[in-house]
Amino acid sequence: MLAIVIVIGVLIMTSAFFSGSETALTAVSRPLIHQMQEGGDKRAGVVMRLLERRERLISTILLSNNLVNILASSLATSVLIEAFGSNGVVYATAIMTILIVIYAEVLPKTFALTHTTDLALRAAGIMSVLVWLFRPLNAAMEVFVNGALWLFRVPPTRRQTAQHVLAELRGTIELHMGEQQVKEEVKHERAMLRSVLELAEVEVGQILVHRKKVVTLDADLPIAEIIEQVAGSPYSRIPLWRDQPDNIVGVLHAKNLLRAIESAHGRTDRVDIVAVAQKPWFVPETTRLLDQMTAFRERREHFALVVDEYGALKGIVTLEDIIEEIVGDISDEHDVSIAGIRPQADGSYLIDGSVAIRDLNREFDWSLPDDDAVTVAGLVLYESRMIPEQGQQFMFNGYRLEVVRRQRNQLTLIRVTPPEAPAPGNAEKTANTAA
Repeated sequence: MLAIVIVIGVLIMTSAFFSGSETALTAVSRPLIHQMQEGGDKRAGVVMRLLERRERLISTILLSNNLVNILASSLATSVLIEAFGSNGVVYATAIMTILIVIYAEVLPKTFALTHTTDLALRAAGIMSVLVWLFRPLNAAMEVFVNGALWLFRVPPTRRQTAQHVLAELRGTIELHMGEQQVKEEVKHERAMLRSVLELAEVEVGQILVHRKKVVTLDADLPIAEIIEQVAGSPYSRIPLWRDQPDNIVGVLHAKNLLRAIESAHGRTDRVDIVAVAQKPWFVPETTRLLDQMTAFRERREHFALVVDEYGALKGIVTLEDIIEEIVGDISDEHDVSIAGIRPQADGSYLIDGSVAIRDLNREFDWSLPDDDAVTVAGLVLYESRMIPEQGQQFMFNGYRLEVVRRQRNQLTLIRVTPPEAPAPGNAEKTANTAA
Protein backbone atom coordinates (compact mmCIF):
# COMPACT_ATOMS: atom_id res chain seq x y z
CA MET A 1 0.00 0.00 0.00
CA LEU A 2 2.87 2.42 0.77
CA ALA A 3 4.39 1.72 -2.64
CA ILE A 4 1.07 2.49 -4.33
CA VAL A 5 0.75 5.76 -2.39
CA ILE A 6 4.26 6.72 -3.53
CA VAL A 7 3.34 5.90 -7.13
CA ILE A 8 0.18 8.04 -6.83
CA GLY A 9 2.31 10.93 -5.57
CA VAL A 10 4.71 10.56 -8.51
CA LEU A 11 1.77 10.46 -10.94
CA ILE A 12 0.31 13.67 -9.47
CA MET A 13 3.70 15.36 -9.83
CA THR A 14 3.86 14.15 -13.42
CA SER A 15 0.36 15.52 -14.04
CA ALA A 16 1.49 18.84 -12.55
CA PHE A 17 4.38 18.90 -15.01
CA PHE A 18 2.07 18.32 -17.96
CA SER A 19 -0.40 20.97 -16.76
CA GLY A 20 2.33 23.55 -16.24
CA SER A 21 3.92 22.69 -19.58
CA GLU A 22 0.59 23.09 -21.37
CA THR A 23 0.06 26.56 -19.91
CA ALA A 24 3.66 27.67 -20.50
CA LEU A 25 3.89 26.42 -24.09
CA THR A 26 0.54 27.87 -25.10
CA ALA A 27 1.03 31.21 -23.35
CA VAL A 28 4.67 31.82 -24.23
CA SER A 29 5.41 34.82 -26.45
CA ARG A 30 6.27 33.60 -29.93
CA PRO A 31 8.06 36.85 -30.90
CA LEU A 32 10.24 36.56 -27.80
CA ILE A 33 11.04 32.90 -28.47
CA HIS A 34 11.79 33.72 -32.11
CA GLN A 35 14.19 36.45 -31.01
CA MET A 36 15.91 34.04 -28.64
CA GLN A 37 16.19 31.49 -31.42
CA GLU A 38 17.78 34.09 -33.68
CA GLY A 39 20.23 34.76 -30.86
CA GLY A 40 21.37 31.12 -30.90
CA ASP A 41 19.30 29.59 -28.07
CA LYS A 42 18.78 25.94 -29.07
CA ARG A 43 15.98 25.39 -26.54
CA ALA A 44 14.08 28.28 -28.11
CA GLY A 45 14.40 26.50 -31.46
CA VAL A 46 12.77 23.41 -29.95
CA VAL A 47 9.92 25.54 -28.58
CA MET A 48 9.38 27.13 -31.99
CA ARG A 49 9.17 23.72 -33.66
CA LEU A 50 6.60 22.61 -31.10
CA LEU A 51 4.53 25.75 -31.63
CA GLU A 52 4.56 25.26 -35.40
CA ARG A 53 2.49 22.08 -34.87
CA ARG A 54 0.53 23.24 -31.86
CA GLU A 55 -2.34 20.80 -32.41
CA ARG A 56 0.03 17.83 -32.03
CA LEU A 57 1.55 19.38 -28.93
CA ILE A 58 -1.85 19.91 -27.31
CA SER A 59 -3.05 16.39 -28.11
CA THR A 60 0.17 14.91 -26.69
CA ILE A 61 -0.15 16.88 -23.46
CA LEU A 62 -3.82 15.99 -23.06
CA LEU A 63 -3.20 12.30 -23.71
CA SER A 64 -0.30 12.16 -21.26
CA ASN A 65 -2.07 14.21 -18.60
CA ASN A 66 -5.29 12.23 -18.74
CA LEU A 67 -3.35 8.97 -18.73
CA VAL A 68 -1.52 9.75 -15.48
CA ASN A 69 -4.63 11.27 -13.85
CA ILE A 70 -6.77 8.24 -14.64
CA LEU A 71 -4.04 5.87 -13.51
CA ALA A 72 -3.57 7.76 -10.24
CA SER A 73 -7.34 7.80 -9.59
CA SER A 74 -7.62 4.08 -10.34
CA LEU A 75 -4.79 3.21 -7.97
CA ALA A 76 -6.25 5.41 -5.23
CA THR A 77 -9.67 3.81 -5.67
CA SER A 78 -8.24 0.30 -5.41
CA VAL A 79 -6.30 1.17 -2.25
CA LEU A 80 -9.26 2.83 -0.53
CA ILE A 81 -11.68 0.06 -1.51
CA GLU A 82 -9.33 -2.42 0.03
CA ALA A 83 -9.16 -0.31 3.20
CA PHE A 84 -12.79 0.89 3.53
CA GLY A 85 -14.79 -1.37 1.28
CA SER A 86 -17.40 0.14 -1.06
CA ASN A 87 -17.14 3.51 0.73
CA GLY A 88 -13.61 3.73 -0.61
CA VAL A 89 -14.99 4.86 -3.99
CA VAL A 90 -16.46 8.00 -2.38
CA TYR A 91 -13.29 8.65 -0.42
CA ALA A 92 -11.11 8.14 -3.49
CA THR A 93 -13.27 10.51 -5.57
CA ALA A 94 -13.13 13.27 -2.96
CA ILE A 95 -9.43 12.92 -2.16
CA MET A 96 -8.24 12.63 -5.77
CA THR A 97 -10.42 15.54 -6.89
CA ILE A 98 -8.83 17.78 -4.26
CA LEU A 99 -5.30 16.55 -5.00
CA ILE A 100 -5.61 16.81 -8.79
CA VAL A 101 -7.36 20.19 -8.82
CA ILE A 102 -4.97 21.85 -6.37
CA TYR A 103 -1.63 20.14 -6.96
CA ALA A 104 -1.96 18.96 -10.56
CA GLU A 105 -3.92 21.87 -12.08
CA VAL A 106 -4.21 25.17 -10.21
CA LEU A 107 -0.76 25.24 -8.60
CA PRO A 108 1.35 24.31 -11.66
CA LYS A 109 -0.67 26.49 -14.02
CA THR A 110 -0.38 29.46 -11.70
CA PHE A 111 3.37 28.90 -11.53
CA ALA A 112 3.51 28.60 -15.34
CA LEU A 113 1.73 31.92 -15.80
CA THR A 114 4.37 33.70 -13.70
CA HIS A 115 7.37 31.83 -15.17
CA THR A 116 6.12 31.23 -18.70
CA THR A 117 9.28 31.57 -20.77
CA ASP A 118 11.60 29.75 -18.36
CA LEU A 119 9.23 26.79 -17.93
CA ALA A 120 8.55 26.58 -21.68
CA LEU A 121 12.28 26.35 -22.41
CA ARG A 122 12.79 23.68 -19.71
CA ALA A 123 9.82 21.55 -20.77
CA ALA A 124 10.42 21.78 -24.52
CA GLY A 125 12.93 18.92 -24.68
CA ILE A 126 10.73 16.38 -22.86
CA MET A 127 7.62 17.44 -24.79
CA SER A 128 9.37 17.11 -28.14
CA VAL A 129 10.27 13.49 -27.29
CA LEU A 130 6.68 12.75 -26.23
CA VAL A 131 5.31 14.34 -29.41
CA TRP A 132 7.56 12.04 -31.44
CA LEU A 133 6.44 8.96 -29.43
CA PHE A 134 2.76 9.83 -29.81
CA ARG A 135 2.95 10.48 -33.56
CA PRO A 136 0.61 7.65 -34.59
CA LEU A 137 -2.04 8.60 -32.03
CA ASN A 138 -1.70 12.30 -32.90
CA ALA A 139 -2.16 11.60 -36.59
CA ALA A 140 -5.29 9.57 -35.91
CA MET A 141 -6.69 12.27 -33.65
CA GLU A 142 -6.00 14.97 -36.28
CA VAL A 143 -7.99 13.02 -38.85
CA PHE A 144 -10.89 12.56 -36.44
CA VAL A 145 -10.88 16.22 -35.29
CA ASN A 146 -10.64 17.63 -38.82
CA GLY A 147 -13.47 15.35 -39.89
CA ALA A 148 -15.65 16.57 -37.02
CA LEU A 149 -14.88 20.19 -37.89
CA TRP A 150 -15.74 19.52 -41.52
CA LEU A 151 -19.14 18.14 -40.50
CA PHE A 152 -19.88 21.39 -38.65
CA ARG A 153 -18.57 23.50 -41.56
CA VAL A 154 -15.74 24.90 -39.43
CA PRO A 155 -12.48 25.62 -41.31
CA PRO A 156 -9.61 23.63 -39.75
CA THR A 157 -7.13 26.50 -40.17
CA ARG A 158 -7.36 30.13 -39.09
CA ARG A 159 -7.22 32.70 -41.87
CA GLN A 160 -5.47 35.96 -41.12
CA THR A 161 -5.67 39.11 -43.19
CA ALA A 162 -3.21 41.99 -43.26
CA GLN A 163 -5.66 44.04 -41.17
CA HIS A 164 -5.73 41.32 -38.51
CA VAL A 165 -1.93 41.18 -38.37
CA LEU A 166 -1.65 44.97 -38.02
CA ALA A 167 -4.35 45.02 -35.35
CA GLU A 168 -2.51 42.28 -33.46
CA LEU A 169 0.75 44.24 -33.64
CA ARG A 170 -0.96 47.37 -32.32
CA GLY A 171 -2.55 45.39 -29.52
CA THR A 172 0.80 43.85 -28.63
CA ILE A 173 2.41 47.28 -28.41
CA GLU A 174 -0.32 48.67 -26.18
CA LEU A 175 -0.53 45.51 -24.05
CA HIS A 176 3.17 45.34 -23.26
CA MET A 177 3.42 49.08 -22.62
CA GLY A 178 0.55 49.15 -20.16
CA GLU A 179 2.58 49.25 -16.95
CA GLN A 180 3.39 52.79 -15.84
CA GLN A 181 7.08 52.13 -15.26
CA VAL A 182 7.54 50.53 -18.67
CA LYS A 183 5.39 53.22 -20.23
CA GLU A 184 7.68 56.00 -19.01
CA GLU A 185 10.89 54.18 -19.90
CA VAL A 186 9.97 53.34 -23.50
CA LYS A 187 7.52 56.11 -24.26
CA HIS A 188 9.47 57.30 -27.29
CA GLU A 189 9.94 53.78 -28.68
CA ARG A 190 6.22 53.06 -28.38
CA ALA A 191 5.38 56.28 -30.23
CA MET A 192 7.77 55.26 -33.01
CA LEU A 193 6.22 51.79 -33.31
CA ARG A 194 2.75 53.29 -33.44
CA SER A 195 3.78 55.74 -36.15
CA VAL A 196 5.35 53.05 -38.31
CA LEU A 197 2.11 51.05 -38.27
CA GLU A 198 0.10 54.17 -39.11
CA LEU A 199 2.11 55.15 -42.20
CA ALA A 200 -0.30 53.25 -44.44
CA GLU A 201 -3.32 55.02 -42.91
CA VAL A 202 -2.25 58.66 -42.42
CA GLU A 203 -2.65 60.97 -45.39
CA VAL A 204 -0.20 63.61 -46.56
CA GLY A 205 -2.82 66.28 -45.85
CA GLN A 206 -2.55 65.52 -42.13
CA ILE A 207 1.17 66.33 -41.85
CA LEU A 208 1.79 68.91 -44.58
CA VAL A 209 3.26 72.33 -43.92
CA HIS A 210 0.43 74.75 -44.71
CA ARG A 211 0.96 77.24 -47.53
CA LYS A 212 0.78 80.13 -45.05
CA LYS A 213 4.01 78.85 -43.46
CA VAL A 214 5.79 78.01 -46.72
CA VAL A 215 8.56 80.38 -47.82
CA THR A 216 8.15 81.13 -51.55
CA LEU A 217 9.83 83.53 -53.99
CA ASP A 218 8.59 85.51 -56.96
CA ALA A 219 10.55 84.25 -59.96
CA ASP A 220 10.42 87.71 -61.55
CA LEU A 221 12.35 89.37 -58.72
CA PRO A 222 15.83 90.65 -59.52
CA ILE A 223 18.38 87.88 -59.29
CA ALA A 224 20.35 89.76 -56.63
CA GLU A 225 17.27 89.93 -54.39
CA ILE A 226 16.52 86.25 -54.93
CA ILE A 227 20.07 85.30 -53.96
CA GLU A 228 19.81 87.47 -50.86
CA GLN A 229 16.54 85.84 -49.77
CA VAL A 230 17.83 82.31 -50.45
CA ALA A 231 20.97 83.03 -48.41
CA GLY A 232 18.88 84.38 -45.53
CA SER A 233 16.40 81.48 -45.56
CA PRO A 234 16.84 78.44 -43.27
CA TYR A 235 15.51 76.18 -46.05
CA SER A 236 17.47 74.60 -48.90
CA ARG A 237 14.47 74.21 -51.25
CA ILE A 238 12.19 77.15 -52.02
CA PRO A 239 9.20 77.13 -54.44
CA LEU A 240 9.17 79.79 -57.15
CA TRP A 241 5.94 81.37 -58.39
CA ARG A 242 5.04 83.68 -61.20
CA ASP A 243 2.06 86.07 -61.59
CA GLN A 244 0.28 84.62 -58.52
CA PRO A 245 1.44 82.62 -55.48
CA ASP A 246 -0.51 79.52 -56.53
CA ASN A 247 1.27 79.35 -59.89
CA ILE A 248 4.38 77.41 -58.88
CA VAL A 249 6.84 77.24 -61.78
CA GLY A 250 9.73 75.49 -60.06
CA VAL A 251 11.53 74.57 -56.86
CA LEU A 252 14.85 76.30 -56.36
CA HIS A 253 17.59 74.34 -54.57
CA ALA A 254 20.28 76.43 -52.91
CA LYS A 255 23.03 74.10 -54.17
CA ASN A 256 21.83 74.38 -57.77
CA LEU A 257 21.80 78.16 -57.44
CA LEU A 258 25.38 78.15 -56.18
CA ARG A 259 26.47 75.88 -59.05
CA ALA A 260 24.78 78.18 -61.57
CA ILE A 261 26.53 81.24 -60.11
CA GLU A 262 29.86 79.41 -60.22
CA SER A 263 29.27 78.35 -63.84
CA ALA A 264 28.54 82.00 -64.72
CA HIS A 265 31.84 82.99 -63.04
CA GLY A 266 30.00 85.20 -60.58
CA ARG A 267 27.98 87.05 -63.24
CA THR A 268 24.60 86.71 -61.51
CA ASP A 269 22.87 88.64 -64.29
CA ARG A 270 23.50 85.65 -66.58
CA VAL A 271 21.68 83.21 -64.28
CA ASP A 272 18.20 82.13 -65.44
CA ILE A 273 16.53 81.38 -62.13
CA VAL A 274 13.66 79.37 -63.66
CA ALA A 275 16.07 77.23 -65.68
CA VAL A 276 18.09 76.52 -62.55
CA ALA A 277 15.00 75.48 -60.57
CA GLN A 278 13.71 71.91 -60.64
CA LYS A 279 10.34 71.03 -62.14
CA PRO A 280 7.65 71.13 -59.42
CA TRP A 281 6.18 67.82 -58.29
CA PHE A 282 2.53 67.95 -57.23
CA VAL A 283 0.88 65.24 -55.14
CA PRO A 284 -2.72 64.97 -53.90
CA GLU A 285 -3.41 65.52 -50.22
CA THR A 286 -5.05 62.08 -49.97
CA THR A 287 -1.77 60.25 -50.67
CA ARG A 288 -0.84 57.84 -47.87
CA LEU A 289 2.44 58.46 -46.11
CA LEU A 290 3.77 55.01 -46.94
CA ASP A 291 3.08 55.55 -50.65
CA GLN A 292 4.60 59.04 -50.53
CA MET A 293 7.74 57.79 -48.81
CA THR A 294 8.07 55.07 -51.46
CA ALA A 295 7.62 57.69 -54.19
CA PHE A 296 10.30 59.89 -52.61
CA ARG A 297 12.70 56.97 -52.65
CA GLU A 298 11.91 55.95 -56.24
CA ARG A 299 12.15 59.51 -57.61
CA ARG A 300 15.14 60.31 -55.40
CA GLU A 301 13.46 63.53 -54.31
CA HIS A 302 12.78 65.02 -50.90
CA PHE A 303 10.24 67.75 -51.68
CA ALA A 304 6.68 67.76 -53.05
CA LEU A 305 3.88 70.30 -53.38
CA VAL A 306 0.49 69.20 -52.04
CA VAL A 307 -2.75 70.13 -53.81
CA ASP A 308 -6.39 69.53 -52.92
CA GLU A 309 -9.10 67.96 -55.07
CA TYR A 310 -9.53 71.23 -56.98
CA GLY A 311 -5.83 71.52 -57.77
CA ALA A 312 -5.30 74.43 -55.38
CA LEU A 313 -2.01 74.54 -53.49
CA LYS A 314 -2.39 73.48 -49.85
CA GLY A 315 1.22 73.28 -48.75
CA ILE A 316 4.34 71.17 -49.02
CA VAL A 317 5.55 67.83 -47.70
CA THR A 318 9.13 66.65 -47.42
CA LEU A 319 10.83 63.36 -46.70
CA GLU A 320 11.92 64.84 -43.38
CA ASP A 321 8.27 65.46 -42.46
CA ILE A 322 7.48 61.77 -42.95
CA ILE A 323 10.56 60.66 -41.02
CA GLU A 324 9.57 63.01 -38.20
CA GLU A 325 6.22 61.21 -38.05
CA ILE A 326 8.20 58.13 -37.01
CA VAL A 327 11.10 59.37 -34.90
CA GLY A 328 9.71 62.69 -33.68
CA ASP A 329 10.91 66.23 -34.30
CA ILE A 330 14.26 66.57 -36.06
CA SER A 331 16.00 69.92 -35.64
CA ASP A 332 19.30 71.11 -37.06
CA GLU A 333 21.36 74.25 -36.66
CA HIS A 334 19.37 76.07 -39.34
CA ASP A 335 15.87 75.28 -38.11
CA VAL A 336 13.79 78.10 -36.72
CA SER A 337 12.44 77.20 -33.29
CA ILE A 338 8.87 78.37 -32.81
CA ALA A 339 7.32 77.66 -29.40
CA GLY A 340 3.78 76.52 -30.07
CA ILE A 341 3.11 74.74 -26.76
CA ARG A 342 3.39 76.43 -23.36
CA PRO A 343 2.61 74.39 -20.22
CA GLN A 344 0.75 76.24 -17.46
CA ALA A 345 0.95 75.89 -13.68
CA ASP A 346 -2.66 74.68 -13.44
CA GLY A 347 -1.97 71.65 -15.66
CA SER A 348 -3.35 73.18 -18.86
CA TYR A 349 -1.45 74.07 -22.04
CA LEU A 350 -1.53 77.22 -24.16
CA ILE A 351 -1.26 75.92 -27.72
CA ASP A 352 -1.04 77.81 -30.99
CA GLY A 353 -4.00 77.03 -33.20
CA SER A 354 -1.73 75.80 -35.99
CA VAL A 355 -0.15 73.00 -33.92
CA ALA A 356 -0.97 69.56 -35.34
CA ILE A 357 -3.19 67.26 -33.28
CA ARG A 358 -0.96 64.28 -34.11
CA ASP A 359 2.03 66.08 -32.59
CA LEU A 360 0.07 66.71 -29.38
CA ASN A 361 -1.10 63.11 -29.13
CA ARG A 362 2.41 61.81 -29.65
CA GLU A 363 4.08 64.28 -27.28
CA PHE A 364 1.66 64.01 -24.35
CA ASP A 365 0.09 60.60 -25.07
CA TRP A 366 -3.31 62.25 -25.54
CA SER A 367 -6.25 60.89 -27.50
CA LEU A 368 -7.61 63.96 -29.28
CA PRO A 369 -9.45 62.91 -32.47
CA ASP A 370 -7.53 63.71 -35.66
CA ASP A 371 -9.74 62.06 -38.28
CA ASP A 372 -11.62 65.21 -39.30
CA ALA A 373 -9.19 67.97 -38.34
CA VAL A 374 -5.43 68.43 -38.65
CA THR A 375 -4.75 71.28 -36.20
CA VAL A 376 -6.09 72.03 -32.74
CA ALA A 377 -7.88 75.11 -34.13
CA GLY A 378 -9.44 72.93 -36.83
CA LEU A 379 -10.66 70.53 -34.15
CA VAL A 380 -12.48 73.34 -32.31
CA LEU A 381 -14.07 74.56 -35.55
CA TYR A 382 -15.12 71.05 -36.61
CA GLU A 383 -16.56 69.99 -33.26
CA SER A 384 -18.31 73.29 -32.49
CA ARG A 385 -19.71 73.72 -36.04
CA MET A 386 -19.13 77.46 -35.66
CA ILE A 387 -16.45 80.13 -35.33
CA PRO A 388 -16.39 80.59 -31.56
CA GLU A 389 -15.75 83.84 -29.76
CA GLN A 390 -12.79 84.51 -27.48
CA GLY A 391 -13.35 82.93 -24.06
CA GLN A 392 -15.75 80.20 -25.23
CA GLN A 393 -15.05 76.72 -23.89
CA PHE A 394 -15.84 73.26 -25.27
CA MET A 395 -15.51 69.70 -23.97
CA PHE A 396 -14.28 67.07 -26.45
CA ASN A 397 -13.49 63.50 -25.32
CA GLY A 398 -12.88 64.73 -21.77
CA TYR A 399 -10.56 67.56 -22.90
CA ARG A 400 -11.51 71.16 -22.17
CA LEU A 401 -10.63 73.52 -25.05
CA GLU A 402 -10.91 77.26 -24.56
CA VAL A 403 -10.48 79.93 -27.22
CA VAL A 404 -7.93 82.33 -25.73
CA ARG A 405 -7.18 84.45 -28.78
CA ARG A 406 -8.96 84.97 -32.09
CA GLN A 407 -7.83 87.11 -35.03
CA ARG A 408 -10.69 87.73 -37.43
CA ASN A 409 -11.93 84.23 -38.29
CA GLN A 410 -8.75 82.46 -37.22
CA LEU A 411 -8.28 80.82 -33.81
CA THR A 412 -4.66 81.58 -32.98
CA LEU A 413 -4.38 80.44 -29.34
CA ILE A 414 -6.19 77.59 -27.60
CA ARG A 415 -6.01 76.52 -23.96
CA VAL A 416 -6.22 72.74 -23.68
CA THR A 417 -6.92 71.15 -20.30
CA PRO A 418 -6.44 67.35 -20.35
CA PRO A 419 -8.80 65.12 -18.33
CA GLU A 420 -6.32 64.61 -15.48
CA ALA A 421 -5.79 68.37 -14.98
CA PRO A 422 -8.11 70.38 -12.66
CA ALA A 423 -10.75 72.44 -14.42
CA PRO A 424 -10.29 76.22 -14.18
CA GLY A 425 -12.54 77.89 -11.64
CA ASN A 426 -13.26 81.09 -13.51
CA ALA A 427 -13.06 80.58 -17.26
CA GLU A 428 -13.53 84.25 -18.21
CA LYS A 429 -10.83 85.43 -15.80
CA THR A 430 -8.45 82.72 -17.00
CA ALA A 431 -8.99 83.60 -20.63
CA ASN A 432 -8.42 87.31 -20.03
CA THR A 433 -5.25 86.64 -18.02
CA ALA A 434 -3.83 84.33 -20.72
CA ALA A 435 -4.68 86.79 -23.48
